[in-house]
Parts: sequence; C-alpha cells; structure tokens
Amino acid sequence: MVALIALGLLSALFFSSTFVLNRLMSLEGGHWIWSASLRYVFMILFLLIVIRLFQGKKPLQALFKLFAEHWLFWTVAGSIGFGCFYALLCFSADYAPAWVIAATWQLTIIASLFVLMLFGRTFPKRIWIFSTIIVIGVGLINTSHITTFHFAEFAKGAFPVLIAAFCYPFGNQLVWESKHGHKLFPKIDSPLLENAFNKVFLLSLGSLPFWIVLVAFINPPMPSMGQVLNTSLVALLSGLVATTLFLLARHQAHKSSELAAVDATQASEVIFALLGEMLFLGTELPNAQAWAGMSLVFVGLGFFIYFQEKKSLVDD
Repeated sequence: MVALIALGLLSALFFSSTFVLNRLMSLEGGHWIWSASLRYVFMILFLLIVIRLFQGKKPLQALFKLFAEHWLFWTVAGSIGFGCFYALLCFSADYAPAWVIAATWQLTIIASLFVLMLFGRTFPKRIWIFSTIIVIGVGLINTSHITTFHFAEFAKGAFPVLIAAFCYPFGNQLVWESKHGHKLFPKIDSPLLENAFNKVFLLSLGSLPFWIVLVAFINPPMPSMGQVLNTSLVALLSGLVATTLFLLARHQAHKSSELAAVDATQASEVIFALLGEMLFLGTELPNAQAWAGMSLVFVGLGFFIYFQEKKSLVDD
C-alpha cells in the first residue's frame, strides 16, 4: 500500500506541472491557445516514439488505420475530450492561480458521474451531499484570492474549468461507449484500445482539426521559444510520465481499497500546484478561507472515492 500511494503521489506531482507551467506561460505573456495546442502536437510526437519503441511498427500502422476507418468519431471525441477540455483549462490560467485551477479541476469526479448518468447510469441521492461539499469548497477557494470581486474575472477563471471538467470525461466516455456497442456510435472493439497510450494517441490525432480551426480563428501572435519549450515539458511530464506512473499504480493495485488509495492521491495535485507556484512564481500562502475550501474539497472527494470503490455510488 505504501508503494502504491508513493507512485500515486509521484504521478500527482507530475500532473500538477500542467497547472504551474500554464500559469507561468500566461504570466510571461504567452497566448493560451499555444499553451493548449502545442501540448498535443508534442504529445503526438512523443507517443509516436513510445508506441514505435515499445509496440513496434505494425501496431502503429494499425492505429493509423483504425483512425482512418473512424476519423469522424475520433475527431468528435478528441475535439471534446482533449480539445475543448484543455483549451478551457489554459484559458482559465490567464485569470486564476495554478493551485486554484487545480482545486477547481477536482470537480471532474462529480462531472464524471453526471456523464455516466447521461449514458443511462443511475446513482443514489447521497451524491448531492458530496457534490454540495465539494462545490462549496471550490467556491471558497475561487473567491479567496479576489480582493475586489468582479464577476467577469471570476467567471473567466472558474467557469471554463467547470466546463472542462465535463468535457474530459465525456470525450473519454464516448470511446468506452463505442467499444461496448452504443447504438449512437460506430462499433470500435479493437484490442488496440486496451492500451491507454493508444487511446491517448487516437484522441490526440482527433483533436488536431479542432486546434487548427481554433488557431486560424483566433490568429494569435507566434509563440516564443520559451513557450514552445514549456509546452513540450507539459506534454512530457504530465502527458507521458504522470500518466505512466498513475496507470502503473492502478495496475499494481489488487483490492478496491488500494484502488481507492491510488485515486485519492490525485487530490494532492492541489498541494503540489500550490507548492510549485510558491517556489517558481512567488505566490503567497493561501488565506484561511482557501484552506477551509481545500479541506472541504478533500473531504468531499474522500466520500466520493470511498463509496464509488465500494460500488454503492453508481449502479450499472
């Protein structure tokens, strides 16, 4: 259990680099669209290398064939699950500190359950209690760093993350539904989808049209070399290293209690993002209101994870 928790915490540390580096690029004047789109360009390049090295040439060719056969599905799923999700996350970095975004991002565990409900799952009424605890905590965090309240600024920092929290699980759920034969989607039951990196690669490819259209529409100034380097670090640290460590920890877990412990470690992204922002960006310690909000978020997440792993929260 100690080793699993250590792996989970290490993955959360690398995942938190996303929030810190995005905030850094924003403060340095880098446009959010480059912070978002370049990450997936680098993700595709890195995954090409990883898949070729560890799976070989034929599986990589099979992935391109699988994408070509269902290009519309992968474009829709990638645009929602990767495109909209990360564009909104990077946009919010212009208006809120990294640790605030990391805390707000924890709403994705609630959003995931609502996405499941959309696809026909049900859950007991206690979810509203857990949701309320987390939402109150996130609200306290998002208002704690605002000295003079301006709704427009608050909305730009918080609402995009809230929408992103729904986009990410929705895009991923589309892949699951297609694999299991949902009548609204093409049947894609390929053994290639058993590998998480293959799914990330296909969704990343699918997001490319979204990024091309968005860049053409916004027409931002060209990125600096520093922003290009930082987005490559995000792709490497969060997209590859953190994902590998997290999947490894989950793979080595054999009990529901161990899975719950690994999942719970991801809430530490908030703490790591705060420490990273204090260390690299000179952010001050949060005030008492923010600490109270973080405590509520952790309590609410703890309830979610405990009951979800006991299979009492979502009924198939």
